[in-house]
Formats: sequence, C-alpha cells, structure tokens
Amino acid sequence: MLEIKDEYNDFVTKTFRIPKEIINELEEQASLHNTSVNKVVIQCLEYALENIEK
Repeated sequence: MLEIKDEYNDFVTKTFRIPKEIINELEEQASLHNTSVNKVVIQCLEYALENIEK
C-alpha cells in the first residue's frame, strides 16, 4: 500500500511530461491526503522503484 510521507530534505528540480489523466489522478490523491502533488509523485516513484522487477 502506498503511504504518503513527509520526510524529504534534499531535492533536485527536473521537468517531466506527464499525461493529463495521470496529473488529474495525482491531484486527486494529493487532495484526499491533504498533501502536495509533489509528495504524491515522490511516493509513487519510490513504490515503483522498490517493486520493479529486476
């Protein structure tokens, strides 16, 4: 299960092109968890990297 955390200190700015449908879902999740879209994206990426087949 994805758990939204608030434990990040060191950031790098990158630009990504993301489909509108995914942005809409990310914004909805951020709103439901009362957090930023950025934090939701970080958690999604961490989850994907931890669970990707190697």
